[in-house]
Amino acid sequence: MPKKSATTSLADEQAAPGGAAAVDKAITVLAAFRAGDGSLSVTELAERTRLYKSTVLRLLASLAHGRLVQRTADGQWSLGPEVARLASIYAASFSLEDLVMPEMRALMERTQESVAFHVRQGDQRLVLYRVDSPQLLRDHVRAGDLLPLDRGAGGRVLMAFAGAKGRMYDKVRRDGFVMVSGDRVPGLVGISAPVWNAARELVGALTLTAPEQRVRPSFADELRRSAQALTGLLGG
Repeated sequence: MPKKSATTSLADEQAAPGGAAAVDKAITVLAAFRAGDGSLSVTELAERTRLYKSTVLRLLASLAHGRLVQRTADGQWSLGPEVARLASIYAASFSLEDLVMPEMRALMERTQESVAFHVRQGDQRLVLYRVDSPQLLRDHVRAGDLLPLDRGAGGRVLMAFAGAKGRMYDKVRRDGFVMVSGDRVPGLVGISAPVWNAARELVGALTLTAPEQRVRPSFADELRRSAQALTGLLGG
């Protein structure tokens, strides 16, 4: 009988209530692959999952049978073609609007301020979606409007993650968001953060706008929380 490990595996820590232990373990093996990983050795997989190598090997055999992983020419392991097939089905199962709008509405409800989703369109940015603040004093941008790319929080985010040079853009990339005041409209504060997909591509910029006198310190955290939630829904 194998000696019980003194270290709790990730599968044990994250076990699904009433679930199957073997499936929990297989999921942790798949989840061990991170952005930038081409392939991993059994040792690396064992370290990341905190499972015995012998257990990892048995799980890999089952996952390979289902084409969820595959063995590489050098004896390591990579994700298999079935993962790509499932990802394409998942991506086709929803529209961007169906994912983005509920989170935008939730952010507006939490802050009572206007929320927009910007995408780049040439040398401008398009307001793809918009949820208005219920308050009378607000910016009156509408979905479908084109705005400058080099002014305003949403434009700053789109430019920063497209590789724009300069200290401001370096700071945006470092911080993961931007807050600017009066950058496009005097007296208007914009807070924006990027939204990413599973391919690590920039989908757009989630942006909250409010008059300076109504901005609260919590707005930046609320905005980033929503941007991270959308990134998670898109597999990023």
